[in-house]
Amino acid sequence: MGQVVDRTTFTRRDRQRYRIKVQRCLDSFEDLLRSYPFPDTEPMTGMEIEFNLVDPKLAPSLNGHDVLETINRGEWQSELGRWNLELNLPPRPLPGDQWRQLEHELLDLLAGAGAKAGDLHTQLAMIGILPTLDVGHMVGEAISPEERYHALNDQMLNARGEPIRVDISGCDPDERVNADFESIIPEAACTSMQLHLQVAPSEFGRYWNAAQCLAGVQLGLGANSPFLLGSQLWAETRVPLFEQSCDVRTPELHNQGVRPRVWFGERWIDSALDLFSENARYFPALMPLTTDIDPVAQMREQGFPELPELTLHNGTIWRWNRPIYDSTGRTPHVRLENRVLPAGPTTVDMVANALFFYGLLRTLVESDEELWRSVSFEAARENFRTAARHGMNAPLYWPGTGWVRPDELTLRKLLPLAHEGLARWGVSSAVCDRYLTVIERRCVTRQTGASWQIDAVAALEERGADRLSALHGMLERYLCQSAANQPVHSWELPS
Repeated sequence: MGQVVDRTTFTRRDRQRYRIKVQRCLDSFEDLLRSYPFPDTEPMTGMEIEFNLVDPKLAPSLNGHDVLETINRGEWQSELGRWNLELNLPPRPLPGDQWRQLEHELLDLLAGAGAKAGDLHTQLAMIGILPTLDVGHMVGEAISPEERYHALNDQMLNARGEPIRVDISGCDPDERVNADFESIIPEAACTSMQLHLQVAPSEFGRYWNAAQCLAGVQLGLGANSPFLLGSQLWAETRVPLFEQSCDVRTPELHNQGVRPRVWFGERWIDSALDLFSENARYFPALMPLTTDIDPVAQMREQGFPELPELTLHNGTIWRWNRPIYDSTGRTPHVRLENRVLPAGPTTVDMVANALFFYGLLRTLVESDEELWRSVSFEAARENFRTAARHGMNAPLYWPGTGWVRPDELTLRKLLPLAHEGLARWGVSSAVCDRYLTVIERRCVTRQTGASWQIDAVAALEERGADRLSALHGMLERYLCQSAANQPVHSWELPS
């Protein structure tokens, strides 16, 4: 939700007008999909990465605003928490060596930003959840100063009408977080990597369905968030934490089956229109800001509309695979935003995760078998949750295979499909080999960011450290190996 927000209070009339405008935008979007001659151009990809900031003691550093001013580059933006920053990489095509170049550019950006942050005694951390967070950091004062974050906080708390409840248990019953928060700041603990892929509108339904099928595999291979507030919880604790910290439902509404705003979904789709229609039908406005733009007049005058109310509404519903409509360029486009993966552990791991995903998508979408016709939506959703909880040890259901761990499934079936898909995208063989080998070795060693964190903390505790000291020692080693850009499967444990 990157729009400018200049208000924190809204009237009943604001909400009524906004609902009408969202529906008018939705009608125009339907007309657009039916009549606009979308060009058959090379699809673009994009990546966003959220970062934590830590001080010399590896605690969260709340000087994000100062770090952002010091970096002073348009690719960097603020995020919800004062200990967060977000990096938006410029869009680029997939073919050739583009993503090898992206790795180099990302490393250069991180080196430059890291040096400037270092001048403020601050370090960047790419990790799903910062393990040194404690409840003292998760207060309303830690929300970034921009008006839109405070408006969002106020509206979500007003909608819920009571504190945000976080209740997550690990496999060990003694490992649990159960706490109430007076703001949505727990959301800032979740730092992710978001992957974008421009999609022909006629093909969007197939791409979204395929991405939903892959969400469990992505989490199983990419989990990197096992610790929260001193407790070892899920392999990807970011999933339940994000769901709960953005849940504006009271327990009663939850029991009635009201849909959550962080949502996997509930059915396979045919079109992006299905998702935008669900958003308008099921979710009340959080930020009812209306404009004077008439989408019908824009369609008539320039051939396509901007749809500001529809896109703002969509930005307050956090699907794990989200549809995006963008009209900021010379022509409008639709893209898929994949929000499944955490940040980190390294640049090379994130690029490998991205290309594995893009390659598999292409193969599955172009397959005559249509994988999503062979598996229930409920099974795909359960794969997602099981992988979030158990990571590489998760039993996933896959058509034609049955129950299988994500590493076995990837080695036996998915890596060849990813190679095939990247070749169809026109990605060079050298790039395919470099990054898919990273995925292969991660599966062979069965070491992800989450498993390394868990094993490193256990090793330090066996040497006599208490949990907090072990988390600090683990993070110190994590940051060192992350900066070296050696893939996580090669990381050594404390000896």
